[in-house]
Amino acid sequence: MTRTLATTAAVAAILVAIAGQPVSAQAVTAPADVQGGSYQVEPAHTQVGFSLLHFGFTTYSGVFSNVSGTLTLDPKTPSASTLNVTIPIASVQTTSAKLDEELKGAQWFDAASFANATFTSTKVSVTGKGRATVTGTLTLHGISRPETLKVRFIGAGVNPLDKKYTVGFEATGTINRSDFGVKMYVPYVSDAVELRIAGAFERQD
Repeated sequence: MTRTLATTAAVAAILVAIAGQPVSAQAVTAPADVQGGSYQVEPAHTQVGFSLLHFGFTTYSGVFSNVSGTLTLDPKTPSASTLNVTIPIASVQTTSAKLDEELKGAQWFDAASFANATFTSTKVSVTGKGRATVTGTLTLHGISRPETLKVRFIGAGVNPLDKKYTVGFEATGTINRSDFGVKMYVPYVSDAVELRIAGAFERQD
């Protein structure tokens, strides 16, 4: 425990030295104070998580990574903001290597035929301070359908490590996988899939 605390303190000291000021994970928490402009997905800290009920026994989860995409952010007129993201299907990962390969196969996501899933926003509606619903077109397994995400602003500021202005959001939603032709084991493995997305975006100067 002592070694862990010492290591944590050392890392914090290094970050302070790099940044020249105390490290803050949320330099800005008021949505109106966020810098507007064009952003790109920061893939190292963006995750698309999913979970579903597995044979009525457990809630099983996985994640997609290596996400790419763009965000045009307008804090003064949030409804004018736009989002486009691409998710590589082959990045899927669970706690089972065998299952990972199965999910990439033809009976599930068929990554060989449908390499990417995409989401393109069509409407942004503010629902509260730092909160909005984002409706868009989700394309998965070769099928495109309208879906809606609930989005919450987390924070924004200059990343003390790479010095890039970063904004972060959390998004949640539910889709039915059968709507996209992914029907393996329905209903024993739940049709409804819960999504929880951590999105980090870096401003492009």
